[in-house]
Order: sequence, then C-alpha cells, then structure tokens
Amino acid sequence: MSQAVHVHREQLGNAKTVDLSAADLPEGAVRLKIESFAVTANNITYAVAGDRFGYWNFFPGEGEFGVVPMWGHAVVEQSANAEIKEGERVYGYIPMGTHLTVIPGNVSPYGFADTAEHRQPMSPIYNQYTRLSADPEHDPAKENERMIFGPLFKTGFLIENFMRREDWFGAEAVILTSASSKTAMGLASVTKDRSPGTKRIGLTSAGNVGFVEATGLYDEVVAYDDLGKLTKVPSVSVDFAGNAKLLHSIHEHFKDDLKYSCLVGATHIEARGGALGDPEKMSGPEPILFFAPDHAVALFKDLGQEEAAKQLAHSWYKFLGDVDGTVEMDVRKGIDAAREAYLTMLSGKVDPAQGIVIEP
Repeated sequence: MSQAVHVHREQLGNAKTVDLSAADLPEGAVRLKIESFAVTANNITYAVAGDRFGYWNFFPGEGEFGVVPMWGHAVVEQSANAEIKEGERVYGYIPMGTHLTVIPGNVSPYGFADTAEHRQPMSPIYNQYTRLSADPEHDPAKENERMIFGPLFKTGFLIENFMRREDWFGAEAVILTSASSKTAMGLASVTKDRSPGTKRIGLTSAGNVGFVEATGLYDEVVAYDDLGKLTKVPSVSVDFAGNAKLLHSIHEHFKDDLKYSCLVGATHIEARGGALGDPEKMSGPEPILFFAPDHAVALFKDLGQEEAAKQLAHSWYKFLGDVDGTVEMDVRKGIDAAREAYLTMLSGKVDPAQGIVIEP
C-alpha cells in the first residue's frame, strides 16, 4: 500500500491524502520508496503552471486531481532490473507521496532516466535520477539543504548564465522580487560571484526586510511599498513573486530604463496572473517567461556536460557558504504533514527562514 497527496488541478487549495494499491512490478521496472523531499515555493510554481508546462503529467492522479512534483531522495525497495539493486539510494524528481515506480533506461554508474512512456513528452531534465553512491554533489550531511535549495539554486544559476551571455542587456542593476525566496537568493549569490559589476537590488515585503538584509546577498534591500524610491538606472527585473500589480509598478517606475523583464515562478499565489503574463499593457519591455529546463539543456550543449557540471558545482558550494545558517530545517513526519505543508506554502504564510522537509 502506498499513499500520495492529490491536488485538484483547477482548485489548488483542494488537496487530499489518498491510499493507492501497489501494482505488480513490470519487468525492467524499479519501485522507489520515497525517503524525503522538500516543500518550497518551487512546488507551488509546478502546480500553478501545471497545465501550461505539463507538470501534472509526470505523476498522474485521478480525474481532476494530480500530484505535485517534488525533489528528494528515495531508496530502491523492489527491483526487476538487473542494473539496479535493492537498497540503492537515488535523488531526483518524485511525487508528493510514499512510492514511485520507474522504468530505468540509459543506466550508468552515475544515474538513469525514467523511460516511462507518459514522461517522455516533457523536458528530459526532470526524468534523470542520480545514484548517490557515485554522485559528486552528494554530501550526507547536506541532504536537506540539497532538497531545499538545489533545484531553486540551479534556476538562479541558469538565469545569471543567460543574463551574462546577453551582457545583462546593458543594465547596471538587477531587480529581484520576492528577494527572500530561495531562487532569488540563488540568483543573487551567483551574480555576486560571477557578475560582481551588476548591482543586486532585492524587493521584499516589509516584514522580510531584516531577513533579506541579513543574508548579505544584496547591495540594496527595499520594501515593496518603497519601490518608488529606487534610483532609475538601466536595469533588468527578475520577477519571482508573480504579482501582477507589483510587476506593473516596476515597469511604470523604470519605463525605458528597464532593459529586460524576466518572469520566474509564482510565490504569491493570490496574484499569480503576473507570473504568466499581464494582459494590461505596461511601459518598457514585454515580460518574458523563463523556462529553466530549456536553458539547462542549452547550458550543457554549449559547455559540455563536464564543464557545465564543474561550473555548477563551484557556484553551488559558494552558495552553500553564502546561505549557511540563514534557514532552519523543519523536518516533519508523514504524508499528511506533506499535505499540510503544501497548503501552508500555497497560502504564502511560510517564514523564509524555515526550510520544510518531509519524511513520508
């Protein structure tokens, strides 16, 4: 018997824990028992953009319900694949649940891909599983940090890489909304290290100003209500908040000084329309949605897998040093705890200094 949290695809606040019967394991397949996963704003983006980018298709639910993807660790509970042994641990894309059956392909000492037919239309980035026994990024003492920060950090890394390739579109500063979010912190860290000439300005709620300042990742931290006080210099904006009204205010404040408007995710669920485009015409450039998997494929194609992995690892360990001690790990037990954490994250009422890890 396994369990999963099913979320209504149109009513994201409608989530329920369901019991699932275990089917016979097909030849060549592997059943993973999920050990742990993080619940972050990234998962809310998967739900919000689920239909647009196919996130609901990875782990199908029943009827109008789907399963929100997570990033985490699992152990091989049962194997019908000669190349994968029971007891082996992996890291990758998993459902908000207790078990996952995969069909490993392209098996190497470092990992494998799930070749299940229903997963092939989506980005291959999400179908890769890393074998922890041969994973250079794996640190047993930092498993929680990897789940909390890893996927979000990589999105930040890819944004900086993209902006730098474009010479930051001639901008002097980057404006990051939802500056307390882990993806914004990742972008700020990589920018600080790889593009030190670009000023980092963090926008956040008044209550989070102290937390964001304490990270030391930003040159300037401004509350949303004080946006009008920002100096108008050539800038790019990276919107992690998904708040249409805020995005409109940024465009109207900077006007032609805004050289590029990048949309990433949706941490403010109540105004998520801004993350997927604002129908009202704004001053400055048209906002462009950033789809990290496409940029990841381009990165590995441009640099080659070895060099790309080397650069990612350098920035990852630098980032871990930057955020050390900023987030307290909150480990919760049971699948019902996952449902509750998801609903809390959906409401936007999670302390940025808290990292939620579920052991289902």
